[in-house]
Amino acid sequence: MKQLHETYASLLDGKQFAYDGDKSLFTSGPLPFATNDFDVVIDGDALSRKIATSQSPGADGSPGPSDKKRMKQAGQSKRFKVDITFTAKVPISAIALVLGGGQESENSQEVLRVLDIILRQHAARQNRLLVRQSFFRRDSDCIKLGGGVLGCQGFHSSIRPTQSGLLLNCDLSTTMVVEPGPVIAFLLSNQGVKDTSSIDWGKAKRALNKLRIETTHTKAEFRIVGLSENSCYNQTFPLKQKDGNGTVDVTVYDYFMDRWSMKLEKSAHMPCLNVGKPNRPTYLPLEVCRLVPLQRYKRSLSTSQRSKLVEASRQRPDQRMSKLYGELRANNYDSEPMMKECGISIVPDFTQVQGRVLEAPQLSAADGRQLYTPNGRWNFNKNRFFRPIDFKKTWPWGVVDFSTRRDVEHLVEHPLQSGSEKGISMEKYSAVIQEIHKMKHQSPAKRVEDMFRQVNIAFGGNNPEFLLCFLPEKNSDIYGPWKRECLAQRGIVTQCLVPPPNVKDQYLTNVLLKINAKLGGLNSLLKKEITHAIPHVSRIPTIIFGMDVSHGSPGRDVPSVAAVVSSLEWPIISKYRASVCTLPPRQEMIKTLFKQDGDTDHGLIKDSLVAFLGKNNKPKPEQIIIFRDGVSESQFDQVLNDELGQIMEACKFFGDKHFGGNWFPKFTVIVAQKNHHTRFFLRNGVNNVPPGTVVDGVICHPRNYDFYMCAHAGIIGTTRPTHYHVLHDEIGFSTDDLQELVHSLSYTYQRSTTAISVVAPIYYAHLAAAHVAKFTKLDDGMSETSSQAEAAPVPELPFLHPNVASSMFFC
Repeated sequence: MKQLHETYASLLDGKQFAYDGDKSLFTSGPLPFATNDFDVVIDGDALSRKIATSQSPGADGSPGPSDKKRMKQAGQSKRFKVDITFTAKVPISAIALVLGGGQESENSQEVLRVLDIILRQHAARQNRLLVRQSFFRRDSDCIKLGGGVLGCQGFHSSIRPTQSGLLLNCDLSTTMVVEPGPVIAFLLSNQGVKDTSSIDWGKAKRALNKLRIETTHTKAEFRIVGLSENSCYNQTFPLKQKDGNGTVDVTVYDYFMDRWSMKLEKSAHMPCLNVGKPNRPTYLPLEVCRLVPLQRYKRSLSTSQRSKLVEASRQRPDQRMSKLYGELRANNYDSEPMMKECGISIVPDFTQVQGRVLEAPQLSAADGRQLYTPNGRWNFNKNRFFRPIDFKKTWPWGVVDFSTRRDVEHLVEHPLQSGSEKGISMEKYSAVIQEIHKMKHQSPAKRVEDMFRQVNIAFGGNNPEFLLCFLPEKNSDIYGPWKRECLAQRGIVTQCLVPPPNVKDQYLTNVLLKINAKLGGLNSLLKKEITHAIPHVSRIPTIIFGMDVSHGSPGRDVPSVAAVVSSLEWPIISKYRASVCTLPPRQEMIKTLFKQDGDTDHGLIKDSLVAFLGKNNKPKPEQIIIFRDGVSESQFDQVLNDELGQIMEACKFFGDKHFGGNWFPKFTVIVAQKNHHTRFFLRNGVNNVPPGTVVDGVICHPRNYDFYMCAHAGIIGTTRPTHYHVLHDEIGFSTDDLQELVHSLSYTYQRSTTAISVVAPIYYAHLAAAHVAKFTKLDDGMSETSSQAEAAPVPELPFLHPNVASSMFFC
């Protein structure tokens, strides 16, 4: 398209254009024609530096043609035909209506899309890697994460309508890229091995698929489509005879020796890279191939890689602000010709906003004692849990040990003693069961099966109420099968742990917080819960829902898992239960909230309503507050029309069946967004904004009701606020009351002694979905390709055992 503009500038009336890389091209005014065809010729020198697709450089399937043939091909030009046809006019005035408080329209959305296309085109002209609305330079700061993966730091930018006009939303951004360099070095690093004889070529094929390489001997670029069946030493291909009389089979090894005088010393006994077509393979030895820079790594990171990324990405607010200023200057938006034609200029300075800081809510422990919450943090020193669990003598519990530690019995004494100080009454465990040594080399499922064989013996064939499980390491393969057996098959509450070498009081407190919540206790309550002083909620029966969907790791089309958590024991809003189900891969909208089958509802909402009424034995909920996570602004209408519609249907069905049709609850729907690029900086300081900071003007939407909240304390790095959007409010909250409720719900997270960044119901929904996904082998037999995955039926999740179905098992 660049060549098109250079060649036909006069026919295009000298106008600049913004091209979306697909079928849309935008100009700042009409072109002098309604339709026209253009022949565009790109010379061979330019083409030779383009990224090759998976085409073979030669017609004979060989690793490379002769020098003469290569030079001829490199010098060839390529001709393209471009058709430009007028389709529609996008009035830029449409965005002015939105900025004035008018309703958004297709035209206003299209204007914003065009502006974002201009930003992308500007970045592309600077030879940057484009990842949605983020851009990465070749000389970007990179973080070595191990395994042949780099964390590449770049710049995010998008145009947003706000109360103060159009603003450029900019922030630092990070994406994962494959470490460039020799392919052999990448494979060794990726698989964590030291010599090539240890490379797993099945894993290598998956890791290299579709990556681009550059050859060291010709500097040509190709895309990898597979590996050869044989080694370079044995892999043959038909090479055309110089006299044109047929072909002769030669090995890749001999070809490179004869043609390029290259003796393959590193990769002679390795497979070759296939960079050809399905019916015409082209083979290249690994040692002549280098991975080119800025190729996205789309698989999930390991725990170690994720930790390194988080550690290296932490930046104080002043550091982040300084980098942002540098990126704004480096982007030089004033040089973008399309911006000039549209009459748009960008002021490279931050927008000034005013915020307010909400007072931290008061928390209560046992005996009416208040927990001091400075900076959004508190502790239970000399305080007991608000409602500690009481292990009766009839509640047998035990300890199982999959680890190799020899001090397990001694370690168990620590939580017993600390639990007593927190008010938990626990009899001594009934048994400590060590894994039999010979089982350590069996599959995780076999190890769990044998452990429960021992549990059955130790407890006389009965299931214990609770099992404390010591694992050998974090992210152990045993975790999933263990949780599945306990929660789905036997109804046993379990707590897994991998104690650090030196067990400290805070670690013990964190373990006890989880155990107490899972077994039905409450660690702390809002004082307003106890005094029934939460506006609109404490006086009218109210149920609170949190909804989220957990998707599989990148590159895997495994089923997604949806979770709906709901509050119990109104007027308390600190205790929840969860329902979960599977969805097709990558589906965000939950389609199973209402699932009628005759006179029965099998949807997720029904179980929540039954549990709410069963626990309360009180009037039906007259108000329903729904917090939804994980959806973009383009999906807001689906949340209202589809998901809220299902919830209303479920309530009507439930009301007709249980209340004679006399039930008409009011609904409030709030979306929480965490994955955005808005950050706040104090005007004259290096620290983060204080916890409780709320911004609800200037940068918020000119029409819709939204606000930003930093409920938590940013101890390390730069605080990311949560962006709340109120989509629907029949309850009629005032601005202050709703923000106070959201703020308070950030202090009800039972497994922590800190305020969290998002309301607890959403965090619980995220935990429940991820928790169940781990103990269900959703990826068994699933394909890596979306077409095959969609054809396969979505596997059902196992039902949680009735003993734990209404517990906070996800804590």
